[in-house]
Amino acid sequence: MMNEGLRVLSHSLPPPPLHRSSRINGRHHLCLPFLNFHPTPFHLSHSSGSLLLGNSVTMGTHEKQSKPRTVSATIQPTTGEVVAESQDVSTSGDSIRRRFLEFYASRGHRVLPSSSLVPDDPTVLLTIAGMLQFKPIFLGQVPREVPRAATSQKCIRTNDIENVGRTSRHQTFFEMLGNFSFGDYFKKEAIRWAWELSTLEFGLPSERLWISVFEEDDEAFTIWHDEIGVPVHRIKRMGEEDNFWSSGITGPCGPCSEIYYDFHPEKGYTDTDLNDDTRFIEFYNLVFMQYNKKEDGSLEPLKQRNIDTGLGLERMARILQKVPNNYETDLIFPIIEKASEMANVRYALADDPTKTKLKIIGDHLRAIVYLISDGVIPSNIGRGYIVRRLIRRVVRTGRLLGIKGDGAGNLDGAMLPVLAEIVIDLSPQIDIDVKSRSPRILEELKREELRFILTLERGEKLLEQMLANASASAQETSTVPYLSGKDAFILYDTYGFPVEITMEVAAERGVSIDMEAFDSEMENQRRQSQAAHSTVKLTVENGADQTKNIPDTEFLGYEYLSAKAVVEGLLINGSSVLQVSEGNEVDILLNRTPFYAESGGQIGDQGFLYVTDAENHQKAVVEIKDVQRSLGNIFVHKGSIREGIIEVGKEVEAAVDKNMRQRSKVHHTATHLLQAALKKVIGQETSQAGSLVAFDRLRFDFNFNRPLLENEVMEIENLINGWIGDASLLQTKVMPIVDAKRAGAIAMFGEKYGDQVRVVEVPGVSMELCGGTHVSNTAEIRGFKIISEQGIASGIRRIEAVAGEAFIEYVSARDNYMKQLCSTLKVKAEEVTTRVDALLEELRNTKNEVSEVRSKAAVDKASVIASKAFTVGNSKIRVLVECMDDVDADSLKSAAEYIVDTLQDPAAVILGSCPGEGKVSLVAAFTPGVVNLGLQAGKFIGPIAKICGGGGGGRPNFAQAGGRKPENLSSALEKARSDLLSVLSEKTG
Repeated sequence: MMNEGLRVLSHSLPPPPLHRSSRINGRHHLCLPFLNFHPTPFHLSHSSGSLLLGNSVTMGTHEKQSKPRTVSATIQPTTGEVVAESQDVSTSGDSIRRRFLEFYASRGHRVLPSSSLVPDDPTVLLTIAGMLQFKPIFLGQVPREVPRAATSQKCIRTNDIENVGRTSRHQTFFEMLGNFSFGDYFKKEAIRWAWELSTLEFGLPSERLWISVFEEDDEAFTIWHDEIGVPVHRIKRMGEEDNFWSSGITGPCGPCSEIYYDFHPEKGYTDTDLNDDTRFIEFYNLVFMQYNKKEDGSLEPLKQRNIDTGLGLERMARILQKVPNNYETDLIFPIIEKASEMANVRYALADDPTKTKLKIIGDHLRAIVYLISDGVIPSNIGRGYIVRRLIRRVVRTGRLLGIKGDGAGNLDGAMLPVLAEIVIDLSPQIDIDVKSRSPRILEELKREELRFILTLERGEKLLEQMLANASASAQETSTVPYLSGKDAFILYDTYGFPVEITMEVAAERGVSIDMEAFDSEMENQRRQSQAAHSTVKLTVENGADQTKNIPDTEFLGYEYLSAKAVVEGLLINGSSVLQVSEGNEVDILLNRTPFYAESGGQIGDQGFLYVTDAENHQKAVVEIKDVQRSLGNIFVHKGSIREGIIEVGKEVEAAVDKNMRQRSKVHHTATHLLQAALKKVIGQETSQAGSLVAFDRLRFDFNFNRPLLENEVMEIENLINGWIGDASLLQTKVMPIVDAKRAGAIAMFGEKYGDQVRVVEVPGVSMELCGGTHVSNTAEIRGFKIISEQGIASGIRRIEAVAGEAFIEYVSARDNYMKQLCSTLKVKAEEVTTRVDALLEELRNTKNEVSEVRSKAAVDKASVIASKAFTVGNSKIRVLVECMDDVDADSLKSAAEYIVDTLQDPAAVILGSCPGEGKVSLVAAFTPGVVNLGLQAGKFIGPIAKICGGGGGGRPNFAQAGGRKPENLSSALEKARSDLLSVLSEKTG
């Protein structure tokens, strides 16, 4: 079933058909531009590194969760003729899309645009089904705006990526044609129109169409048989796993019915299996949303019954165009043709492995281009990792096909932009915006490919050696060759070689990988990186482990800033002690605490611990400078004993510094607002790559491939300060993680969460899973200002900002600087810029005047030393090698040009100077007569400059150089004179 809408994906999802049309028999078929795609907001909720979208989705997808099936990797040819009963016999992909939408538009459906591949749904990473944009309507979360709709939705699925190119139908990118009813029509209309579209509009022979229905859905069976006339032997009843859709454990659900096309009717009607995709292809799925599943598992009728369908465009194109697989339709084949040309192979004559590689390229390029167009930038997390993985698969596949560089002779070029041009040419009827975004798409592809090629070359060499060693070892021991998880991790961690590619290459060589050990290495790295700055050694002097004696710390800090607590343990340099006296640094373990321990980017609280006697007299004071979390949920209070003695078992008053806590709360909430503003201004695809919430500032790292523009920074600041001014009350709840994701809470990709999570929401702005401390009202933040924005790694930017008290301090300091500047310049604040520009212009003019004076002085000096030129041997070549004291580099150049003109051709001039402390300038000027002898100024000056600790070069007739050792200038000039005499004497002798 292609169109299961919101089904819980507990199994693998067989990907459906795929995408776009352009050329048939050399002719182009254009269609009306029904679709105009615009990105929609999305909150990432992936909680594992898996790329199998089916495993990371709570609801969604227009293809059934089928049982694992055995499929043939051999493409079966279509047999039999398709009898066209419609007047419109065009079978191009564009025509199929247009005809579908026109068919349903004529039946009262509103044709709506496709949504972005980045969905406004926290339960899915990417848009995987046509119904996704309507999910809130189906779930009753928002009212319907129209009673019925039709769309052509671009979709992405990567859960069956290993089958792409190997079967006839698996793809990562596809278009899902869908018609939807929101409490309007139901089964009879949906079934009748699906049949009319298939047999009348598209002219499919009715005797080739098979139907599946849910085993208990007698109503659908009756409609298909009695009203449509499908024979009983071509209607299959199937179980819940195949033909029943559910939005979740509870909620809307209902039976499904699918239409299959039979490529081999000659095989008859006995022992047929609709899951045999060498014979059948499911191209249309109808979901009848008619029940509400209650907590006890019982079903009750829905007040509003809905229809959710999906027809695979690429599958229908395959059927109508009579080609053996989805890849050879006009939606994809032009890309394959271009890849074949670049690889210097003919697709029709290629062997199966070569065709598979070409199909992978054709499929993946479409997914890559449309993902980048919708704002997904290659990165190492979330959606960015999916597009990076697809790019790297294509690059490696192209290299295996023998594509060098750009495939047109430029070995330093890139192949992806060349292939992407074909996708872009095919895009107007799918997404009108792709064409306008093509410069960004092509630049991103070129940068990512060239970067990966360096990684690929390093990783391939090491992997080849590892695989050879594995095979040799297996031969010696007569065992199955395998690659250790540690080796696979070294390739990944040290060389950036994707583990998926390691797996593919190893599989090609018959070598298995210990993925359990690989996952263990990954987990060890994660734990070590998290614990590197916070782990406390909880051992006594004899090495005995004390953790079993230390209970988890009860955290009270969300509600209280002070509390009574008991000292459970004291450590000095990791060793357990019973008491600590004044003047010592100590780690203190309490049974309960109001202190926040560093986590989630927020630094630990500061404050004091007080020990008092029965009369409430103060006996000891401990200043807490930091709090870290260690060994699960144990809080380690790092402090210094200011007075008195602190002992294990004693009660203390723990008091958090209110001012410092307020500063961290302000910055943490401001971080949430910053992420929301970034998504609004630069795109929903951006995601957090790290953060720091400190008392004096906040730091936020995010995925983006260019610096923010000045107007973007201003827009971000204005948005955040507007939200602050709204004085919104924050809402904090603890709930099951499934409910949190369903509500739209952002979860960090790759982070692990428990069953219960804390959700912090700024209504209408931000909702995130977060265990940090926050303000109760955005007005407490007072103000927000970005103080810097910079790149810190490839594709990673960093913003530093201040809020609250730190914002006031920052603004006050800048105001003081401005007052001082105004006083110095004797102007008003609004006149500072104009005055500074005027001063800079005066400075530039003065520098130019000084430079002219220096050049003139240098030329005057040159006119004097020109008389020192001498002739080499019996030749007419005039040579001058001199030091010009402290003349600057520009003036030295002017002097050399003057002397060459004075001496006339043939002449060779070498000048040097020391324009400042630790600086050397050198110039070589050769006339044509000297250059014609084979001497080049650029090559000559380099070795001379090295003597002065520098280097340089230039043209054959003129070159400049510099150095850092003025003390060697005389030796350098002496060598220049000697070398010139030697070479010129030899040349003219």
